Amino acid sequence: MPTGDEPAKAPTRSKRADALRNEQVLLGAAAEVFATSGVDAPIREIAARAGVGVGTIYRHFPTRADLVVAVYRHQVEACAEAGLTLLAAADSPFAALRQWVDLFVDFLATKHGLANALQSDSGFDALHSYFLDRLVPVCSQLLDAAAEAGEIRPGTQAYELMRGVGNLCIGRGSDPRYDPRRLVDLLLQGLRQPPSP
Repeated sequence: MPTGDEPAKAPTRSKRADALRNEQVLLGAAAEVFATSGVDAPIREIAARAGVGVGTIYRHFPTRADLVVAVYRHQVEACAEAGLTLLAAADSPFAALRQWVDLFVDFLATKHGLANALQSDSGFDALHSYFLDRLVPVCSQLLDAAAEAGEIRPGTQAYELMRGVGNLCIGRGSDPRYDPRRLVDLLLQGLRQPPSP
């Protein structure tokens, strides 16, 4: 026979699962809005994209800084988790690497705005370390798999590749003729192993 405590536990678990789902929806919506409208976009725009009220956002994230940090972490985690999934599903390790770099480029488009908003925050260095700690090992795994498959030259360092991709992505500025994805693709092609003579 259930005790008086047991019925109270089930709604709490359900509420936490709902709250977590709502938070993920909010973070995804905020990331999309930040990518298109910048980190200073009105909260009501994020709420509309997520299909919730403005109060719901403030319940989860009391300040804009809280939201920006949460979006940054959410984006890092999504990019990190995609690595092994792509490696398992892609036609080849190089195809997985290319798809992951494409996701990384999408992340960087959002990250630059987030980084600028967080520069004055003393916690930014910790966030940057978190970014490197989570993503460099994933990129290393993809590079190692592609090298072991003979698709790329061995010896490419993940940090160098990520830094190079990042530098190509910030080069656009306001020049509509500059296509960072095309240059990132050229960079990846440069990693390819030349055919054996």
